[in-house]
Amino acid sequence: MACEGEKTLIEILEESTPIDLTKYMNFVHSPQSGAIATFSGTTRDTFEGKTVVELRYEAYVPMAMRQIKSICTSARSLWHLDSIAVSHRLGPVAVGETSVFIAISAVHRADALDACKYVIDEIKASVPIWKKEVYSNGEVWKENLEFLERRSEFGTAEDGGESCSDKLKVDAQNIKRCCRSKVKVLDWHVLKVWVLD
Repeated sequence: MACEGEKTLIEILEESTPIDLTKYMNFVHSPQSGAIATFSGTTRDTFEGKTVVELRYEAYVPMAMRQIKSICTSARSLWHLDSIAVSHRLGPVAVGETSVFIAISAVHRADALDACKYVIDEIKASVPIWKKEVYSNGEVWKENLEFLERRSEFGTAEDGGESCSDKLKVDAQNIKRCCRSKVKVLDWHVLKVWVLD
């Protein structure tokens, strides 16, 4: 899905379709861009001492496409960007293969880098794409840390909390720096988080 008026390409790929990194790099490349920032999310071979065989992704595609488009629009409102390309695979993704790829071009590197981090963080926090980790000895559906942080940060309307969309409009204006502190999750059920320096 290429967005009219802005150079944005969003694709959610069908099962067994690999991500063509060159296609997305070429899409965002332009003579006026002094920087292209990329993020490539790949399947790693271990997680907390368990051998990972593959990841499996499922999505509610129409809503996922709308949400990614909204994230790209927000990024454009926060930084001076030329082009954005986002691709996410569905189905099984073997160890070493790319499951999500983002490429963003801008005149200046700071805008491209900060926007790239913002886009992947927002995708992980709010887009209806679900991940199952398949291990050599079992499998488990995973919630992204960004989703858990967003859920605990905003609460629900029933408990008197603000809605996510209202809060996001305010907070998004303050997001301008790349690479927040790294966190280590000690217990997924309790969600204790330690900030690492």
